[in-house]
This record gives sequence, C-alpha cells and structure tokens, in this order.
Amino acid sequence: MQGNPLSDGSSAPDGARRATPTERRAQITMEIVERTGIDDPMIQLLVSTFYHKVRADQLLGPIFEERISDWGYHLERMCAFWSSVALMSGRYQGRPMEKHLALPVDARHFDRWLELFEETAQQVCAPSAAAHFVERARNIAESLELGIAAQSGRRLMKGERLTAPSCESPVD
Repeated sequence: MQGNPLSDGSSAPDGARRATPTERRAQITMEIVERTGIDDPMIQLLVSTFYHKVRADQLLGPIFEERISDWGYHLERMCAFWSSVALMSGRYQGRPMEKHLALPVDARHFDRWLELFEETAQQVCAPSAAAHFVERARNIAESLELGIAAQSGRRLMKGERLTAPSCESPVD
C-alpha cells in the first residue's frame, strides 16, 4: 500500500490529510516552547533588559541612540524579530540586513553586542532557553558581519573579521 508523501519524507496512509505549512510551523513552535520554556513574556524581558544595557554601553549606545528615535516601536519590532527567530512564529516581517548595512560597525561591535546578549540571556532565561537564544544570536551576528563586509567590497575568509577604519576607537 502506497501512501501520500509528507514534507518530512514519510508518508501518510492513503486519504490522510497532510499538515499545512501553518500547522507544521505551529508544531515546531510548540516543540521549541516545550524544550526551552521560551514564551512571549520571556522574549519581552530579554529584549527590554538587553536594550537597556545596549543603550548604556559606551561602544554600542551612541550607534543606537543616533538612529532610533522611537524606542517603544523598536522594542516591539525586536520582540517580533526574536519571536520569529527563536520560536519560528513568523511575526517579524522585516529585512534586518538592509537595516544594518550602512552602520559604522566592525568586529568589535559585534563582539560587544554578543557579549551583552549572552550575559542578558543567561541572566533572564533558563539555561536551555539561553542556549537557544545565544546560538541564534551568534549566527545572526556572523551573518550581519559578513553582509556588511560584502557590502563594503570585502570578502571575509574563514576566521577573518571585519575591520572598519571609519569606526571610532573603543572607549576605555
């Protein structure tokens, strides 16, 4: 007896209904929530705590303050972004690479962003949730760093980091 193929390569018995993309996304989200405990209140706490630190940071703060005038709106967007990234919710409908391409940043900024993010995730999340967020944050930072380098005409080799002569020196 041959069944209907499913998206995961298995098959359903003839006549069985296949899960829709929306149903598959909901299933994946539920599995992540069960495994990590991540939910919207945790995302909101992570985002608000993290950006509080970013705004006070000597290296990152000025870059954000110069570009963000409506912090309430920005934090809402970041909650939607992290919901999409961490839970695959599909809530964020933006293009983060485009927003970051013109920023005056280099490896130091990405390292500091990751340091603050990891510190915050470990502070406000259970270990499994923190690990889930941090893994994704590292991938995002690497992708943005590579994208910014490519935009400026540089192709980073494995292990090479972005240096931008136009960036100010770190503040001691």
